[in-house]
Amino acid sequence: MHSQSLRSTITMLAPATGLIAVFVLAPMVLTILLAFTAWSTQTGFETARYVGLANFFDIFSQSSVGRDFKAALLNTALYTLGSVVLILPLSVLFGLLVHQKLAPGGILLRTVLFSSYMVPMIAVALVFSKLYSPTEGPINQIIGWIGIPPQTWLSSPKTALFSIVLLNVWQQVGYFTVLVVAGLTQIPGSLHEAARIDGANALQRFLFVTLPLLGNTLLFSAVIAVINAVQVFEPVALITQGGPVNSTNVLTYHIRRVGIERAQGGLGSAMAVTLMISLAVAVGALFAFAKAREARTA
Repeated sequence: MHSQSLRSTITMLAPATGLIAVFVLAPMVLTILLAFTAWSTQTGFETARYVGLANFFDIFSQSSVGRDFKAALLNTALYTLGSVVLILPLSVLFGLLVHQKLAPGGILLRTVLFSSYMVPMIAVALVFSKLYSPTEGPINQIIGWIGIPPQTWLSSPKTALFSIVLLNVWQQVGYFTVLVVAGLTQIPGSLHEAARIDGANALQRFLFVTLPLLGNTLLFSAVIAVINAVQVFEPVALITQGGPVNSTNVLTYHIRRVGIERAQGGLGSAMAVTLMISLAVAVGALFAFAKAREARTA
Protein backbone atom coordinates (compact mmCIF):
# COMPACT_ATOMS: atom_id res chain seq x y z
CA MET A 1 0.00 0.00 0.00
CA HIS A 2 2.82 2.36 0.91
CA SER A 3 4.72 1.63 -2.32
CA GLN A 4 1.57 2.18 -4.37
CA SER A 5 1.02 5.55 -2.69
CA LEU A 6 4.66 6.47 -3.31
CA ARG A 7 4.39 5.58 -6.99
CA SER A 8 1.22 7.66 -7.31
CA THR A 9 2.96 10.63 -5.69
CA ILE A 10 5.97 10.33 -7.99
CA THR A 11 3.72 10.04 -11.02
CA MET A 12 1.82 13.20 -10.11
CA LEU A 13 4.98 15.18 -9.35
CA ALA A 14 6.97 13.98 -12.35
CA PRO A 15 5.62 16.46 -14.96
CA ALA A 16 6.20 19.52 -12.76
CA THR A 17 9.60 18.41 -11.46
CA GLY A 18 10.65 17.45 -14.98
CA LEU A 19 9.82 20.92 -16.30
CA ILE A 20 11.64 22.56 -13.39
CA ALA A 21 14.69 20.37 -14.00
CA VAL A 22 14.78 21.15 -17.73
CA PHE A 23 13.99 24.87 -17.68
CA VAL A 24 15.37 25.98 -14.29
CA LEU A 25 17.93 23.62 -12.79
CA ALA A 26 19.72 22.65 -16.00
CA PRO A 27 20.30 26.27 -17.17
CA MET A 28 21.42 27.19 -13.66
CA VAL A 29 23.99 24.38 -13.53
CA LEU A 30 25.16 25.21 -17.06
CA THR A 31 25.60 28.87 -16.13
CA ILE A 32 27.67 27.94 -13.08
CA LEU A 33 29.90 25.68 -15.17
CA LEU A 34 30.36 28.31 -17.90
CA ALA A 35 31.34 30.91 -15.29
CA PHE A 36 34.68 29.13 -14.97
CA THR A 37 35.39 29.11 -18.70
CA ALA A 38 36.38 31.44 -21.52
CA TRP A 39 33.55 30.95 -24.01
CA SER A 40 32.04 32.97 -26.84
CA THR A 41 28.27 32.79 -27.31
CA GLN A 42 28.90 32.76 -31.06
CA THR A 43 30.44 29.29 -30.84
CA GLY A 44 29.35 25.93 -29.46
CA PHE A 45 29.88 24.73 -25.90
CA GLU A 46 32.74 22.51 -27.07
CA THR A 47 34.89 25.63 -27.52
CA ALA A 48 34.62 26.59 -23.85
CA ARG A 49 38.04 26.64 -22.20
CA TYR A 50 38.46 26.26 -18.42
CA VAL A 51 40.06 29.35 -16.84
CA GLY A 52 39.27 28.80 -13.16
CA LEU A 53 38.38 31.96 -11.23
CA ALA A 54 39.77 34.33 -13.85
CA ASN A 55 36.33 35.64 -14.81
CA PHE A 56 35.50 36.45 -11.18
CA PHE A 57 38.83 38.22 -10.72
CA ASP A 58 38.12 40.26 -13.86
CA ILE A 59 34.69 41.47 -12.79
CA PHE A 60 36.04 42.64 -9.43
CA SER A 61 39.26 44.11 -10.82
CA GLN A 62 40.09 47.77 -11.42
CA SER A 63 39.83 47.33 -15.20
CA SER A 64 36.98 48.73 -17.28
CA VAL A 65 35.25 45.33 -17.02
CA GLY A 66 35.40 45.47 -13.24
CA ARG A 67 34.34 49.11 -13.01
CA ASP A 68 31.32 48.56 -15.25
CA PHE A 69 30.27 45.45 -13.33
CA LYS A 70 30.59 47.09 -9.91
CA ALA A 71 28.65 50.13 -11.14
CA ALA A 72 25.88 47.84 -12.41
CA LEU A 73 25.90 45.93 -9.12
CA LEU A 74 25.55 49.20 -7.19
CA ASN A 75 22.72 50.38 -9.45
CA THR A 76 20.92 47.08 -8.89
CA ALA A 77 21.34 47.38 -5.11
CA LEU A 78 20.02 50.96 -5.11
CA TYR A 79 17.11 50.03 -7.35
CA THR A 80 16.22 47.07 -5.14
CA LEU A 81 16.53 49.08 -1.92
CA GLY A 82 14.43 51.93 -3.30
CA SER A 83 11.74 49.57 -4.57
CA VAL A 84 11.43 47.63 -1.30
CA VAL A 85 11.51 50.76 0.89
CA LEU A 86 8.65 52.29 -1.09
CA ILE A 87 6.59 49.19 -1.87
CA LEU A 88 6.27 47.77 1.66
CA PRO A 89 4.97 50.92 3.45
CA LEU A 90 2.66 51.76 0.55
CA SER A 91 1.28 48.22 0.45
CA VAL A 92 0.56 48.37 4.20
CA LEU A 93 -1.12 51.78 3.81
CA PHE A 94 -3.26 50.66 0.88
CA GLY A 95 -3.94 47.34 2.59
CA LEU A 96 -5.35 49.14 5.62
CA LEU A 97 -7.50 51.33 3.38
CA VAL A 98 -8.83 48.32 1.50
CA HIS A 99 -9.39 46.25 4.64
CA GLN A 100 -11.13 48.92 6.71
CA LYS A 101 -14.92 48.98 6.75
CA LEU A 102 -15.60 52.54 7.88
CA ALA A 103 -15.45 54.12 4.42
CA PRO A 104 -16.92 52.78 1.18
CA GLY A 105 -14.91 51.87 -1.88
CA GLY A 106 -12.64 49.17 -0.44
CA ILE A 107 -13.46 46.61 -3.14
CA LEU A 108 -13.08 49.21 -5.90
CA LEU A 109 -9.69 50.30 -4.52
CA ARG A 110 -8.55 46.68 -4.35
CA THR A 111 -9.57 46.12 -7.96
CA VAL A 112 -7.81 49.27 -9.18
CA LEU A 113 -4.61 48.47 -7.29
CA PHE A 114 -4.37 44.87 -8.42
CA SER A 115 -5.21 45.75 -12.02
CA SER A 116 -1.95 47.72 -12.23
CA TYR A 117 -0.06 44.50 -11.49
CA MET A 118 -1.87 42.73 -14.32
CA VAL A 119 -0.56 45.23 -16.90
CA PRO A 120 2.57 43.83 -18.64
CA MET A 121 5.80 45.59 -17.67
CA ILE A 122 6.50 46.34 -21.33
CA ALA A 123 3.27 48.34 -21.60
CA VAL A 124 3.97 50.09 -18.30
CA ALA A 125 7.46 51.06 -19.48
CA LEU A 126 6.16 52.50 -22.73
CA VAL A 127 3.44 54.51 -20.97
CA PHE A 128 5.84 55.89 -18.35
CA SER A 129 8.31 56.89 -21.04
CA LYS A 130 5.59 59.25 -22.32
CA LEU A 131 4.63 60.40 -18.83
CA TYR A 132 8.27 61.32 -18.14
CA SER A 133 8.66 63.28 -21.39
CA PRO A 134 10.38 66.62 -20.57
CA THR A 135 8.23 68.66 -22.97
CA GLU A 136 4.93 66.80 -23.39
CA GLY A 137 4.79 64.61 -20.29
CA PRO A 138 1.81 65.08 -17.93
CA ILE A 139 4.08 64.79 -14.88
CA ASN A 140 6.05 67.93 -15.78
CA GLN A 141 2.81 69.72 -16.63
CA ILE A 142 1.32 68.85 -13.23
CA ILE A 143 4.35 69.92 -11.20
CA GLY A 144 4.47 73.09 -13.31
CA TRP A 145 1.10 74.07 -11.84
CA ILE A 146 2.77 74.43 -8.44
CA GLY A 147 5.77 76.32 -9.72
CA ILE A 148 8.29 73.49 -10.10
CA PRO A 149 10.32 73.72 -13.32
CA PRO A 150 10.24 70.79 -15.79
CA GLN A 151 12.49 67.89 -14.86
CA THR A 152 14.57 65.71 -17.17
CA TRP A 153 13.42 62.54 -15.44
CA LEU A 154 15.06 59.98 -17.70
CA SER A 155 17.79 62.16 -19.20
CA SER A 156 19.57 63.11 -15.99
CA PRO A 157 21.87 60.67 -14.14
CA LYS A 158 20.53 62.09 -10.87
CA THR A 159 16.89 61.15 -11.49
CA ALA A 160 16.89 58.36 -14.10
CA LEU A 161 17.25 55.43 -11.70
CA PHE A 162 14.71 56.88 -9.27
CA SER A 163 12.27 57.32 -12.17
CA ILE A 164 12.61 53.62 -13.01
CA VAL A 165 12.05 52.79 -9.32
CA LEU A 166 8.77 54.76 -9.32
CA LEU A 167 7.67 52.86 -12.42
CA ASN A 168 8.32 49.56 -10.66
CA VAL A 169 6.53 50.68 -7.50
CA TRP A 170 3.42 51.66 -9.48
CA GLN A 171 3.33 48.31 -11.23
CA GLN A 172 4.07 46.14 -8.18
CA VAL A 173 2.32 47.80 -5.24
CA GLY A 174 -1.11 46.34 -6.08
CA TYR A 175 0.14 42.77 -5.79
CA PHE A 176 1.74 43.40 -2.41
CA THR A 177 -1.37 45.21 -1.21
CA VAL A 178 -3.34 42.00 -1.82
CA LEU A 179 -0.76 40.09 0.26
CA VAL A 180 -1.13 42.59 3.12
CA VAL A 181 -4.92 42.36 2.97
CA ALA A 182 -4.61 38.58 3.21
CA GLY A 183 -2.42 39.02 6.29
CA LEU A 184 -4.84 41.48 7.87
CA THR A 185 -7.73 39.05 7.51
CA GLN A 186 -5.80 36.54 9.65
CA ILE A 187 -5.58 38.93 12.63
CA PRO A 188 -8.40 38.19 15.11
CA GLY A 189 -10.67 41.16 15.67
CA SER A 190 -10.77 40.30 19.38
CA LEU A 191 -7.17 41.48 19.74
CA HIS A 192 -8.02 44.94 18.44
CA GLU A 193 -11.11 45.02 20.61
CA ALA A 194 -9.10 44.09 23.70
CA ALA A 195 -6.53 46.78 22.91
CA ARG A 196 -9.31 49.32 22.41
CA ILE A 197 -10.83 48.43 25.78
CA ASP A 198 -7.38 48.86 27.39
CA GLY A 199 -7.31 52.43 26.06
CA ALA A 200 -5.05 52.03 23.03
CA ASN A 201 -5.68 54.53 20.27
CA ALA A 202 -5.63 53.72 16.55
CA LEU A 203 -1.89 54.38 16.14
CA GLN A 204 -1.02 52.26 19.17
CA ARG A 205 -3.20 49.40 17.94
CA PHE A 206 -1.43 49.54 14.59
CA LEU A 207 2.08 49.65 16.09
CA PHE A 208 1.63 47.05 18.81
CA VAL A 209 -1.06 44.74 17.41
CA THR A 210 -1.35 44.96 13.63
CA LEU A 211 2.27 45.49 12.62
CA PRO A 212 3.81 42.70 14.75
CA LEU A 213 1.19 40.21 13.54
CA LEU A 214 1.94 41.20 9.94
CA GLY A 215 5.58 40.21 10.43
CA ASN A 216 5.46 36.99 8.41
CA THR A 217 3.44 38.61 5.63
CA LEU A 218 5.89 41.51 5.39
CA LEU A 219 8.84 39.09 5.39
CA PHE A 220 7.33 37.18 2.48
CA SER A 221 6.56 40.45 0.71
CA ALA A 222 10.11 41.71 1.22
CA VAL A 223 11.61 38.51 -0.19
CA ILE A 224 9.38 38.59 -3.27
CA ALA A 225 9.99 42.34 -3.74
CA VAL A 226 13.77 41.81 -3.62
CA ILE A 227 13.62 38.93 -6.11
CA ASN A 228 11.41 40.93 -8.48
CA ALA A 229 13.59 44.04 -8.24
CA VAL A 230 16.82 42.17 -8.90
CA GLN A 231 15.32 40.81 -12.12
CA VAL A 232 14.47 44.25 -13.56
CA PHE A 233 15.11 44.36 -17.28
CA GLU A 234 12.24 45.61 -19.46
CA PRO A 235 12.14 49.27 -18.30
CA VAL A 236 15.88 49.66 -18.72
CA ALA A 237 15.98 47.90 -22.10
CA LEU A 238 12.98 49.82 -23.49
CA ILE A 239 13.47 53.30 -22.03
CA THR A 240 17.05 54.10 -21.03
CA GLN A 241 19.27 51.30 -22.42
CA GLY A 242 21.40 51.66 -19.30
CA GLY A 243 21.88 55.42 -19.67
CA PRO A 244 22.35 58.21 -19.14
CA VAL A 245 26.04 57.69 -18.31
CA ASN A 246 25.28 54.11 -17.16
CA SER A 247 23.16 55.45 -14.29
CA THR A 248 20.44 52.84 -14.96
CA ASN A 249 22.72 50.04 -16.14
CA VAL A 250 21.49 47.27 -13.83
CA LEU A 251 23.03 43.81 -13.68
CA THR A 252 20.49 41.95 -15.78
CA TYR A 253 20.88 44.44 -18.62
CA HIS A 254 24.67 44.50 -18.21
CA ILE A 255 24.83 40.70 -18.32
CA ARG A 256 22.90 40.79 -21.60
CA ARG A 257 25.32 43.37 -22.96
CA VAL A 258 28.38 41.34 -22.03
CA GLY A 259 27.05 37.87 -22.74
CA ILE A 260 25.07 38.48 -25.93
CA GLU A 261 26.12 41.75 -27.55
CA ARG A 262 29.83 41.26 -26.78
CA ALA A 263 29.59 37.45 -27.00
CA GLN A 264 31.60 37.00 -23.77
CA GLY A 265 29.58 34.07 -22.46
CA GLY A 266 32.00 33.01 -19.74
CA LEU A 267 32.28 36.53 -18.33
CA GLY A 268 28.51 37.02 -18.49
CA SER A 269 27.97 33.70 -16.72
CA ALA A 270 30.33 34.77 -13.92
CA MET A 271 28.29 37.96 -13.51
CA ALA A 272 25.07 35.92 -13.42
CA VAL A 273 26.49 33.60 -10.75
CA THR A 274 27.57 36.62 -8.70
CA LEU A 275 24.05 38.00 -9.02
CA MET A 276 22.58 34.69 -7.81
CA ILE A 277 24.93 34.64 -4.82
CA SER A 278 24.12 38.27 -3.98
CA LEU A 279 20.41 37.50 -4.13
CA ALA A 280 20.83 34.46 -1.88
CA VAL A 281 22.77 36.56 0.63
CA ALA A 282 20.12 39.31 0.61
CA VAL A 283 17.27 36.84 1.12
CA GLY A 284 19.23 35.05 3.84
CA ALA A 285 19.80 38.38 5.58
CA LEU A 286 16.06 39.06 5.56
CA PHE A 287 15.32 35.71 7.16
CA ALA A 288 18.10 36.23 9.73
CA PHE A 289 16.69 39.66 10.59
CA ALA A 290 13.19 38.22 10.99
CA LYS A 291 14.48 35.39 13.19
CA ALA A 292 16.41 37.83 15.38
CA ARG A 293 13.30 39.99 15.73
CA GLU A 294 11.24 37.00 16.81
CA ALA A 295 13.91 36.04 19.33
CA ARG A 296 13.84 39.52 20.87
CA THR A 297 10.06 39.58 21.17
CA ALA A 298 9.78 35.99 22.45
